Amino acid sequence: MSVENERIDALEIKMSYLEDFMNQIQGVAVEQAKTIDKLKAEIKMMSEKLRDVSDSLEGDIPSRKPPHY
Repeated sequence: MSVENERIDALEIKMSYLEDFMNQIQGVAVEQAKTIDKLKAEIKMMSEKLRDVSDSLEGDIPSRKPPHY
């Protein structure tokens, strides 16, 4: 084999490793996006529950200042 063919083979090998690495990175990015979406949904649900609890307790808490103020 000539030097040129060896260089081309080396570049093709490097390219295949890079393609594999990019596919792995893409898989990680997709999994992270799914996790972020799940976390956003949980935060929204918890925020709504907290708002409901806060609204239900609002009637029990007097809105006036304590006598020592």
